[in-house]
Amino acid sequence: MKQIIPLLLVLTAFTSVAQTGKDFVKDNFTKIDTVIRTRDGIKLYTIIYVPKDNLEKYPFLIERTPYSAGPYGDTNYAKRVGPNPTLMKEKYIFVYQDVRGRYMSEGVNLEVTPFIAKKKSKNEADESSDTFDTIEWLLKNIGNNNGRAGLYGISYPGFYATASLPDAHPAIKAVSPQAPVTDEFIGDDVNHNGAFFLMDNFNFMNYFGKPRPGPLKDYGAEIFNINAKDLYDFFLKLGPLKNTQSEKYYNHKSTIWNEYLQHDTYDEYWKSRNIRTHLTNISVPTLLVGGWFDAEDLFGTLHTYEAIEKANSGNNNRLVMGPWTHGAWESNDWNKFSSHDFGSNTSKVFQDSIETTFFNFYLKDKGSFNISEATVFETGSNQWRSYSAWPPQAVKYTDYYFKRSQGLSLYKETGDNSFDEYISNPRKPVPYTNGIFGYRNNDYMAEDQRFAAVRPDVLLYETPILAADLTLAGNILADLQVTITGTDADFIVKLIDVLPENEPNFKNAPRGFQMAGYQRLVRAEVMRGKFRNSYEKPEAFVPGKITNVKFELNDVAHTFKKGHKIMVQVQSSWFPLTDRNPQKFMRIPDATENDFQNATIKIYHDAANASKIVLPVLIK
Repeated sequence: MKQIIPLLLVLTAFTSVAQTGKDFVKDNFTKIDTVIRTRDGIKLYTIIYVPKDNLEKYPFLIERTPYSAGPYGDTNYAKRVGPNPTLMKEKYIFVYQDVRGRYMSEGVNLEVTPFIAKKKSKNEADESSDTFDTIEWLLKNIGNNNGRAGLYGISYPGFYATASLPDAHPAIKAVSPQAPVTDEFIGDDVNHNGAFFLMDNFNFMNYFGKPRPGPLKDYGAEIFNINAKDLYDFFLKLGPLKNTQSEKYYNHKSTIWNEYLQHDTYDEYWKSRNIRTHLTNISVPTLLVGGWFDAEDLFGTLHTYEAIEKANSGNNNRLVMGPWTHGAWESNDWNKFSSHDFGSNTSKVFQDSIETTFFNFYLKDKGSFNISEATVFETGSNQWRSYSAWPPQAVKYTDYYFKRSQGLSLYKETGDNSFDEYISNPRKPVPYTNGIFGYRNNDYMAEDQRFAAVRPDVLLYETPILAADLTLAGNILADLQVTITGTDADFIVKLIDVLPENEPNFKNAPRGFQMAGYQRLVRAEVMRGKFRNSYEKPEAFVPGKITNVKFELNDVAHTFKKGHKIMVQVQSSWFPLTDRNPQKFMRIPDATENDFQNATIKIYHDAANASKIVLPVLIK
């Protein structure tokens, strides 16, 4: 969830301080704390770091955030400014602003504030207008500026960067939304394909969703205290989603949590918060950044890039995808993750060769910026690739069919009535990760799936051993033919790279760890079955009727090496990452414990009903 951002800033600030000296910011910048009045009269608390020297006129580099622009006070300096240490040394006029309704700014904060098109009066304000008014004030009141501004941000601040693009101020010359929150019902943070991401949101809103009486520097304690060491056990005992509103927990104190439970379909609440529909007439140079192991906003990066591409023929829009978790591209060193060893410091490559050159070129006319349309790190082969389009033009979408005896093949079965089945028991849901954790285990994005493969409620299908390398580059489509005995069910599809039985352990592997036969997760996604045809109008299943459930998994850039196998796993729970489906067609926030029921799920793979996964195979 979005809560990783404050932690990330602390970590990167610590490492950069070691590189530049603890007083670098204080020695080189003058700090100004001020408020900027927007067109509707709201005062936004803004902190500005102005270079002390006058060797050149400097552009503004702005981050608008709901996570505190602090430290507050003219004499209380941040240990680091800017998105990375190289840009800090380059020197810009760095601007941090509390968005309206958060921390020291006035006003009311809305969850992913809806954009207002064709505003009719000054009282109609949104994040676009707040950004416009901020830049207008900065240009007039902060001396020695060169008349240009750039914006950046990771996660929620990434949304605010995106929101600057519609009706953009003419001084905005470069924007980098990084892991931006984009569409919280279909793919980011709150829901994926209508399935509620319980664990992350329950923990995040415990502090972010706390009521605020007015501007303040510290929100204080969380709404409630759980101290759970085993979140699987905690959420199972918590019971139905409605129990989160008990006196012990939210108790209707959080406006946003109330909204989440109220809006359980893709209604106007969610549609109005989908910034993608407003990304038209965008000509500002834009750099979209994301990570293949981002558990929070992988969808946001890919689909913000896609939206700008589709709606703007003359855009200047580029995509960078690396082997990173949420925001890890701004860490000091990122050469490993989970069981992956990437062989280089991928975050340093991004900071110095891409991010810094992007802002320097468009805001300072310094150097050049000529990277390809898409710069992506290919996992499996551990190489950076450059493409003129994303997905690459040389991709062939290839059907891999589920087969009898756990097979996965380029060819359909020829017989009739061929299927596998399992019983999905919502009281014993499939865990999303192997182990006991009191927090989200980020490693699940590349975790060994053998713990799930042995369960009777998980189906698996795999290819023979690959005779040659096979590279995927683009989005994945799960296309299932199913029957269920209930009226609703979730479907989780996982794409897995199965390592050979002679695979050696990586250097310094934990005792007892075995890479041999490792079933490494490449990509996974969930679909809440009732939304299979429409997010706006859910439909019940007809028990026993063969039904098509089709949905996209987020993109990949991955090579399955010669000697490996491709595996697909299918299951109907992913707990407590997602909430439990009672497997009964209803408003799940209203479900009681008695509504939860077992369901027998059948996945068909015969000639007439051929379940498959469609993979983007790169033709070399």
